[in-house]
Amino acid sequence: MARKGPTPASSPEQVISIVGPGLRVVGDCDTTDTIRIEGHIEGSVRAHKAVVIGKAGRVNGDIHTQDAVIAGTVKGSLIVESRLELQATCHIDGEISAARLQLEEGGVVNGTISVGRKDAGVAIDPGAARADRSKGAGSGQTGKVLGVGGKVKV
Repeated sequence: MARKGPTPASSPEQVISIVGPGLRVVGDCDTTDTIRIEGHIEGSVRAHKAVVIGKAGRVNGDIHTQDAVIAGTVKGSLIVESRLELQATCHIDGEISAARLQLEEGGVVNGTISVGRKDAGVAIDPGAARADRSKGAGSGQTGKVLGVGGKVKV
């Protein structure tokens, strides 16, 4: 039986751009929606909604987005306006700035992390985090974390 009426087009809110396995992009990527990276990007990535990087995905460049889930490798800065999830298989080399951060056990971060509002920074490093908590530190956290292997929810 045939359908009556036109087939609805996919709405712009549901668009996901995909850089598939085996695909290498040299240059900057910019989307008003979400981008999923399973291949390799040499350049910056800007997504107004979200960036998802799979286990085999790699980005050599800066990322700026609303939300991000990263299981692969990033060499560059990450600026996430809302929520950043770093999965156990991730490897990040660079600066991270996010309103909220979740780092699963096994994830590796080499660089500077800034979490929370930009005006509420508190230094964290392997030894100073305990001392800052005892002093009644604020909710925003900034500092240098190398080779993180624990579960962190901020």
